[in-house]
Parts: sequence; structure tokens; C-alpha cells
Amino acid sequence: MFELGTDGPSVIVAGLDGSDSSMRAAAYAAGLARRQGAKLALVYIQPLNAMGGADVGAAVLQAEKEVADRLLAEIREASERMPDNQRVTWEFYSQPGDPYQGIVDLAEQLKADGVVIGASEKAGHRLVGSVGVRLVKAGRWPVTVVP
Repeated sequence: MFELGTDGPSVIVAGLDGSDSSMRAAAYAAGLARRQGAKLALVYIQPLNAMGGADVGAAVLQAEKEVADRLLAEIREASERMPDNQRVTWEFYSQPGDPYQGIVDLAEQLKADGVVIGASEKAGHRLVGSVGVRLVKAGRWPVTVVP
């Protein structure tokens, strides 16, 4: 649908998982958002682990929360190092779930204009398909996969 009076993206979603590739993707997305005057939505979906009992599940959830807290601290620190004229408006989202579905849901909710994600560093994704490949195949937004 055409929107009168808009020029360029208004929301860019970047998926994070703490890997080097995802951190490069976040930096790339921040540059895009800065140059386009767009809001940056950084999202970490805490993968659900179906293995183990309640004790293991609680430990995994706590570990994933610590990862989310660490990512948020790194983002804040990087944002504070930027000169005022290069700062980006950003928000951090984190929740448990399937990473692909979590990114899709957030991108739809925010009416994202694009998604940026790091290339998968896991060998198993060559067989099953990475989150990035699945997002590209969904064809809902322009997707940039950063190596």
C-alpha cells in the first residue's frame, strides 16, 4: 500500500544471537537506520530447548536471560560511544521462542520495512535451513544476510 509523504524505511529489524555474525548484522542495521532516519528494532529470541526436565529448563531460561542482559548492555555501551549526531533510535526486544517465528512476529507487529540478520555459523543449518534462509524464502520483507 502506498503511503503519501513517506520516504525510505521507518523500521528496520535486526536479529541477534550473540554470535560475531549477528553483531556485525546489528552494526550494519544501525548504519542503515542512521542513514535512513529509521527506528532500529534489535531482537533476541531465546531458543526453547525441549530437552531435560524442569530443573534443566529453569537453568536454560536463566542462562538465556543472562545472554539477553549481556546483549542489551553491549548495545547500550555501543550506543553511548556514538557521537550525538550519529545516534540511532533503537529498542531491544527479547522473548523465548523459535527464532524465525519470533522475528517474523515482531517484524509484522512493528510493520518493519526490512530485516537484517547474521549468516548462520552452525553446520546443521545447511540441512535444515537457517533463520536467514527461511526469512528470505518467506518473501515478506527485504532481508539482508550479513556474513
